[in-house]
Order: sequence, then C-alpha cells, then structure tokens
Amino acid sequence: MKKKIAIIFGGESIEHEVSLASAAELLTHIDKSKYYVYPIGITKDGEWFEYNGDVEKIASGQWEKDEFYKVPNGEKILFNRDVDCVFPLLHGRNGEDGTIQGLCKLLKLPIVGSKVLSSSLCMDKAYGKFILEKFDLPVTPYMVITEKEFKDDKDRILSQIVNNYSFPLIVKPSSGGSSMGVSKVRIKENIEKAIKTAFEFDNKILIEKAVNLREFKVPVLGKDNLFLGEIGEIDYHGKEIFDYEEKYLKEVDNLVCPVDLSEEYKDRIYEYAKKAFKVLDCSGMARVDFFFDKETEEIYINEVNTIPGFTKNSSYPKLLNKKGISEKDIIDKLIEYAINE
Repeated sequence: MKKKIAIIFGGESIEHEVSLASAAELLTHIDKSKYYVYPIGITKDGEWFEYNGDVEKIASGQWEKDEFYKVPNGEKILFNRDVDCVFPLLHGRNGEDGTIQGLCKLLKLPIVGSKVLSSSLCMDKAYGKFILEKFDLPVTPYMVITEKEFKDDKDRILSQIVNNYSFPLIVKPSSGGSSMGVSKVRIKENIEKAIKTAFEFDNKILIEKAVNLREFKVPVLGKDNLFLGEIGEIDYHGKEIFDYEEKYLKEVDNLVCPVDLSEEYKDRIYEYAKKAFKVLDCSGMARVDFFFDKETEEIYINEVNTIPGFTKNSSYPKLLNKKGISEKDIIDKLIEYAINE
C-alpha cells in the first residue's frame, strides 16, 4: 500500500532558497510508485500552501505565484493527519532547530530525521560543541558571546578575545547555516566589525580558532546500525571561507572524492562521525563536518547538520552515491526509518 508523504519546504529562515533547491531535487527522485506525495511550501511570511505544480517552479521560487496549483492552509494536511510521514527540508530556523519536529511529535506524525532535542542541539553550535566536548570529541577552541553581554561589556570582551586567542579567528552565528554571517578575522582591529556582522544573524555567536585547514564531510544514514558514505573534501578555490556563493550560486563542483588522506586518518574521521551522531542522539540522517589542521594534523569536528542539503551540488547525496546508494534509496531508507521508529 502506497504511503502518503508530506514534503515540507521553504520556510522563514535565511536558507529559504536552499530549501527550495533541496525540495525540487528530492521531488525529482522520490519514487511515485511507492508514495503519494504532498508538497507543502511555506513562504518567507510563514504562510503554508499545498503545491502541485511544476517542480522547476519550486526550485526557482515561482511556485508562490502559481495560483492555479497552490492550495491555501497547507498545514491542514498535518493537523488532519492526512499523511503517514513528514519529510522536512526546512534548512535553518523554524525547521532544523526542533520546531517542526516538535509539531509532528504533538500531532503523533512520524518525521524523517532527528527529533526535537537532537535537532535543537545541532542547530545551536555552542551547545553542540559543549556536548561533543563532554564526550571527549575534538572541537576547535571557542568562546561564546551573547548580544546582551557584548552590549553591556564590550571593552572587556574585546580585551578577553585579544588576550586569550591568537589571530586569525573565525566569528560566526551560533545558530545559522550556509556560512551566512561568518567572517575570518586576521587582525584585532577588525574583530568588532565581524562580531556585529554575526549578530545580524543571531543573538549568540562563536569566536573560534581559525586553523590552517582542510575541510571534510561525512554523510551518515541510519539510527542504530549506521551507514557512512565516502569522505569528501571541500575545495575552497582560493577563498578563505566556503561561503553561500561557493555552496549554491556558482556552477562549480567544490567536492573532492576520493580524498588524499591516510587510512589511519580516514578511520579516525569515521569513528568521530559515528560517535558524534550517537552522542547528539541523531536519527535518520546527518552530515558531520570536520576540520583538519594542516600544520598540527589534528582533526576537529566543526558541526553536525541534521537536515543536510539535498540540492544537485550537495555533498550528502553525492557521497552516499559513491558508496552505491542512489537518491531513491536514500529517500526510501529515511522514510522507512521514520515510520518504523
């Protein structure tokens, strides 16, 4: 019997457009012979619509103007429990942070991916790092600053940063994605500007040691018995930060696989990825991102992303493809995990 699957996309976060691209790609690959699919789009203003028009219009954002195929009050599909499972592709706030997961929990609807607590912890990088540290997993040295603290005691905080950390530093929002609001600071004179930029995206930020790095990504699929895809490396193409433009706007393949790394380091990265997935209580899917310090050869966990991108350029499906798992297989497994959990 065919299952009814709600695919939720868009949302109110700054990663709205990324979500549209992920949803369009997933809708292209989902097996319509197995599932009745209910695409539900959320506008940047928070309005919900069921949308049954062209997938290409979802990717371009034109779906919102396609009145013929757009049905208002799309949330009723969830509240009426008209589906068997919810597949969220809401990147960032109000989707990846435990909110949609909490809604589905209240409605007793199975949802693909991690649940409320895990989603919240992984979305908030400060708390995620704190948990990883407690389980002896390596993270880069960091400092957490709230917007109120900075306003109340700016001079002391700036002095603390300069005295306790060596430059360059990375400044970024604690709860954010797609590298928005992230700056690399080489001299102390630029630290305040970078802090203010990060606060435009969140009221809590991280100051981190900037390592002379290589960046690796590992896709994880499963719950108890985990399947890990190939390790991929990000080619920055000469840029200091793998930013939003490099990730989504340029028609350039930034993913390198196979990676030039010894088996010993590969094994350590895989072991760290599995442990991070488990200690953060992740479920279904996640992408674990790593930094490798080229000078010290130390490995650090950068973050765990519980709703990784599913776009044409996204590393999550690509690196699972390298291990022989197709997009259709990924989707089937994730839905199966959610329904049977």
